[in-house]
Amino acid sequence: MDDDGLVYEGKAKSVFRTNVAGELRVVFRDDITAFNGVKKDTLAGKGEYNARVSAFFFEYLEKNGIPTHFIRMEDERTMIVRELTMIPLEVIARNVAAGSIVKKFPFTEGQRIEPPVIVTDYKSDEHGDPSINDDLIVALGFLSADGLQEVREMTLKINTLLKDFFAKAGIDLVDFKIEFGRSGDTICLGDEISMDSMRLWDQKTGESLDKDVYRQGKGDVLSAYRKVVDIILQTN
Repeated sequence: MDDDGLVYEGKAKSVFRTNVAGELRVVFRDDITAFNGVKKDTLAGKGEYNARVSAFFFEYLEKNGIPTHFIRMEDERTMIVRELTMIPLEVIARNVAAGSIVKKFPFTEGQRIEPPVIVTDYKSDEHGDPSINDDLIVALGFLSADGLQEVREMTLKINTLLKDFFAKAGIDLVDFKIEFGRSGDTICLGDEISMDSMRLWDQKTGESLDKDVYRQGKGDVLSAYRKVVDIILQTN
């Protein structure tokens, strides 16, 4: 399968066209960044970890009724996906207060949020990825009111599925960020689900098993990522 060219290069993934119409190749690189790219490094093996975890969760969610863009893995760091028309929104589900929500609102770090909170950001480097409310999403034509409700319901279902999965392994799903796109009339989960896009805390030790290890300089981030991979390997 030959590349027809680079479609998009993000902070940690590169997306290429393939010679199959409607399919893209997503390569998970070893790059890791924080603070809008101010802090960045390359960590050997990191891309493989995120690719493996993303593939696992896409398959897991598909089996539980969530449509995704995932087709198959081509190699350890390369994923073949359906081409989606991406919706320019980052949808964040929060079960525990951490990160920016503590800085912006009077939550306490580690405070349980029940029921979970869903917040949405407009995905735009030009505009600084600002928070966006439902009325603006509809007014800008990103989603209809029905489409917005569908995305919300899918996000809550994804949250329940992921939270239950991790709870069985003794891990709290603190929060996660996901993106959606359209395949025809179907709204599908796209992008990735990995340690780059989730916060995971060990229930016994409080240890972070996600990119906060890198952001906050709390230790060896690859060891943290490996623990999540090991949980998945034990599940398979």
